[in-house]
Amino acid sequence: MDDALKPYLDAESRITRWPTRKMKQDRAPLLAYLAAKFALGTFYNEKQVNELLKQWHTFEDWALLRRELIEQGYLQRNANGQAYWRTPGEKAYQDKEF
Repeated sequence: MDDALKPYLDAESRITRWPTRKMKQDRAPLLAYLAAKFALGTFYNEKQVNELLKQWHTFEDWALLRRELIEQGYLQRNANGQAYWRTPGEKAYQDKEF
């Protein structure tokens, strides 16, 4: 497991807290970790995105996580917000076990 993730994950590999503004640099590894939970080439509706995010964090702010994933380019969505998908590329932790 990436050392940058360890302070933020519980024993079940769920994110327990979100980095403060002072620790903003810690957000990218967490976003990459979450992005890797989405399959490339698969489209998700908002409910599916929320459900997946709920499984991987404990502080119950999936809207924050969804927004961060989109704003930082890890996920994309169509104009009406009905379809979400993982952005292809190296941003997500690919082929790593967490």
